[in-house]
Amino acid sequence: MRLLEEKIISEGRVLSDQVLKVDSFLNHQIDPLLMNEIGKEFASLFANEGITKIVTIESSGIAPAVMAGLYMNVPVVFARKRKSLTLTDDLLTSSVHSFTKNETNEISISNKFLEAEDRVLIIDDFLANGQAALGLVDIVQQSGAMVKGIGIVIEKSFQQGAEKLKEFGFRVESLAKIASLSNGEVQFINEKVEELV
Repeated sequence: MRLLEEKIISEGRVLSDQVLKVDSFLNHQIDPLLMNEIGKEFASLFANEGITKIVTIESSGIAPAVMAGLYMNVPVVFARKRKSLTLTDDLLTSSVHSFTKNETNEISISNKFLEAEDRVLIIDDFLANGQAALGLVDIVQQSGAMVKGIGIVIEKSFQQGAEKLKEFGFRVESLAKIASLSNGEVQFINEKVEELV
């Protein structure tokens, strides 16, 4: 997705060879026009999967997931990282380790929002080692629902997350694939080269 790649180049900040900061448009301040295009792209990519629910994790996955939900005309359910006084009964839970924050959280979704008949699209902002996506997969599978795909805004292709998810048989669609963050520069995977190899 060229628009997203251009935004990453112009506004993203490489903090290390592992960390890309995109808080000016994705995970702190949100660019609504970009989110609209991201939602439209996810809706197009997964149009033939019969999606009935979108599942994400708070908080950075919510904006792209809501925009995709708008275009797909389906509800969006987000997993909470913190306990709530109102979210106590019949919870589906999983543990997720955050690479960036170096902490483990228990995430949860009320089981009344996921049913066995649901065909679920998981959406998240970043894919690094795949822990958040696997935690969401775990919750969806606990409900008896089926994961039909995983949509990622930015994939760090130099880490193992995408490969791991594909090995489990999941369809993963990432809108921007980063090959490297070395020397303070963002290098994207060239899709045409990737297809020829």
